Amino acid sequence: MQKIENRLTVYFDEPFWVGIYERVLDGELEVSKITFGAEPKDYEVLAFLMERHGELRFSPPVDVSVKEVKNLNPKRMQRSLRRHRDAGMGTKSQQALAAQREVQKAGRKERRRDLREERKRQQFLIKQEKKKQRHRGR
Repeated sequence: MQKIENRLTVYFDEPFWVGIYERVLDGELEVSKITFGAEPKDYEVLAFLMERHGELRFSPPVDVSVKEVKNLNPKRMQRSLRRHRDAGMGTKSQQALAAQREVQKAGRKERRRDLREERKRQQFLIKQEKKKQRHRGR
């Protein structure tokens, strides 16, 4: 049986209201970022999800492993948390969004490169045609 978890977090990220939609499918987390603009009402958020859920672009899946919680000494736990915070690890959602940005960045880079090569090819063909015209004396 497939287990699916969904969670939407809406927060204010100057100057817009942003929603982070997380879904966990079989232990893999996928995240999508939604920019709302003005503060959305609950019914507006629900309507948005109902109408545009299929249009959301999710990040590549990130494995979610549930760690066993054991009782730690409070000071040791604080030290551990401080160490992790300084490392800049981020949450799984943040990591998934970063991966999504990297994928989009690579796609943009590839499209720009193709466009640049096509432009160069067109310029070359134009130069060749002009060279032919000059050679023919026109």
